[in-house]
Amino acid sequence: MAFRVAATFAMPGMDFGEDKLAAVGAVLERRLCQTPEEIIAAAHDADAVISPTTVQHYPRDVIVSLKQCRIIASAGIGYEGVDLDAATEMGIVVTNTPDYCLEEVSDHTMALILACARKLPRVEKAVREGKWTLSPELRQGILPPMFHLRGQVLGIIGFGRIARAVVPKAKGFGMRVIAFDPRCPADTMSNQGVEKVELDDLLRHADFVSIHASLKPKSHHMLGLEQFQKMKPTAYVINTARGPLIDEKALVSALGQKLIAGAGLDVLETEPPQPDNPLLSIDNVIVSGHTGQFSNHSEAELWRCPADEIVRALRGEWPVNVVNPQVRERFLSRWPKALGSTGGSAPVRR
Repeated sequence: MAFRVAATFAMPGMDFGEDKLAAVGAVLERRLCQTPEEIIAAAHDADAVISPTTVQHYPRDVIVSLKQCRIIASAGIGYEGVDLDAATEMGIVVTNTPDYCLEEVSDHTMALILACARKLPRVEKAVREGKWTLSPELRQGILPPMFHLRGQVLGIIGFGRIARAVVPKAKGFGMRVIAFDPRCPADTMSNQGVEKVELDDLLRHADFVSIHASLKPKSHHMLGLEQFQKMKPTAYVINTARGPLIDEKALVSALGQKLIAGAGLDVLETEPPQPDNPLLSIDNVIVSGHTGQFSNHSEAELWRCPADEIVRALRGEWPVNVVNPQVRERFLSRWPKALGSTGGSAPVRR
């Protein structure tokens, strides 16, 4: 019997790597699921699942319904929508796509830094209103204070793959880079010419604070009013990671009190935002609509890469980007023919 792979987020034109799956006898079935019940209906008897688990949730009740599933391959870097404990208990491997959109998001981070530094949205708006370079509104009301980037301090919160891709780009503009990440060794940072600092020191010294942390319960609202009060009044906060890392009410308050100079946000707490979200009407805030990850290249990569992990799992190989490695023993107890434990043969569908 052929393996069955369920894609629970399917739109016209998406290439899920059917050619790769076919090579191991797997048949892909696509369905756009909008509720947990629809996910269960689509995937309850699937051998593998493809899903963007930052926007689709797989809580415990969904996980335990996946009686035949060996792997949930998340399309994207994030996987916070999956109950990892439940998946591990069920012997289900969960993988992500950690190399997805590294260049795009790091480029977008620099674009937001540059747009904030040069006040491009405010200037562009003024020009459309008939105010040119020498107008008092621009020379006195919008442009000052403005500084060149060379010598400015970029403070990075979280030093994962995207953050590391930002570093050489920021250094290309002559910026000094410091970073906070309790889990990252100082040597890893120093190898890229980055100084490891504590969060309070980063907030006090950075001219741009760029967030690249993962969203977990302990990092929810990691930047609130207390943190904004420690920043320079000329500093900007940049967020291309996850919206809930910033307390938006505190950010609005900090901007109103002029505790910081502005913000460049690709992500918000609620997406899409309500029309009355005050951040949409503050002229020193850039909101770029969660587009930082997009390019033609990254879109193709996003949907095809999960198939590689599924092929490995169905072929009897351990996937590369496993986010719940503790599942291995339980996985092998459920699938005793996996991982070459019977002479290297591929797993057989039960």
